[in-house]
Amino acid sequence: MTEIIDHHYPPSPVSEKIRTGMGIKKLAWRAVEQNRLPDRPELFAMTGGYRRIPVMQIGADIYCDSQCILRELERRVPTPTFFPNNGAGLPFALSRWTDGPLFELAFCAGFAPAADSLPPALVADRTRLYLGPKGDLGKVAADLPHILAQLRGHLGWLEDRFATGRRFVLGDEPGMPDLLGWYIVWFLLARYAPAKDFLSEFPALLDWAERMKAIGHGTPTPMTPAEALAIAKAAEPQSPEKSDPRDPQGLKPGMRVTVQPVTDSGERPIAGVIRAVDRNSIALTREDPACGVMAVHFPRVGYRVTAVTES
Repeated sequence: MTEIIDHHYPPSPVSEKIRTGMGIKKLAWRAVEQNRLPDRPELFAMTGGYRRIPVMQIGADIYCDSQCILRELERRVPTPTFFPNNGAGLPFALSRWTDGPLFELAFCAGFAPAADSLPPALVADRTRLYLGPKGDLGKVAADLPHILAQLRGHLGWLEDRFATGRRFVLGDEPGMPDLLGWYIVWFLLARYAPAKDFLSEFPALLDWAERMKAIGHGTPTPMTPAEALAIAKAAEPQSPEKSDPRDPQGLKPGMRVTVQPVTDSGERPIAGVIRAVDRNSIALTREDPACGVMAVHFPRVGYRVTAVTES
């Protein structure tokens, strides 16, 4: 298998989800550290401007969004599985909770109290991304007691799970559901100054967090963005063409479309030609002078696909 390249940056919570996933599977991988803020010129050339982190690259195939990344890692490296005890399916449903309402609460708790001490460009970028065009961290800070009450209740559900004596969400082995909870707790511990006190009422959750931390990140080796770009340019996409006769939108290989998140996050749509489509994912063929032909993969859930009308 062509080596796994993960485009990330160290403080990124969603990157921590994927890094620990590499640890569960005991993988060797190449770590490309990207800027915390756009622009990321080499990565944008490969993705067409997709601005979220992390992004996984395998040759000239690019996987966007942690849904897509985790599914592809499981396909390529099925053991150890992300779905112990026959847990497939459920973790992706859980991700709509952890990556949506739960992460939004954690983001507000982590960013709002510290907004005045953070770089203004970072605050503006993340507020637009996660809270939409009307996001206001000043208002969030004023409402923080309510937000913490909500967050406390959500985290209590995880505490109840681990208080049963389970080592991990699905049993004795870690899997994707643990990654979904871990990156939230990791983010709170890193970003919310009173986190240790706030989390002290959740001893089972904290014991589980220590087990997750001990998993590590596998074996990463640094790589520069320029080196990753050169690998893409020397490769060709390996993912096959695929059609889906049951697709409700009638999407087919060869159609020109755009893909973008369904949330109003201010992100630009990514344009390309459909290479493969099914219930779970869509891959676009794109070309850029800096890297040649790429296949850029997205999940279907959480993303809108729009046909481009020829003028």
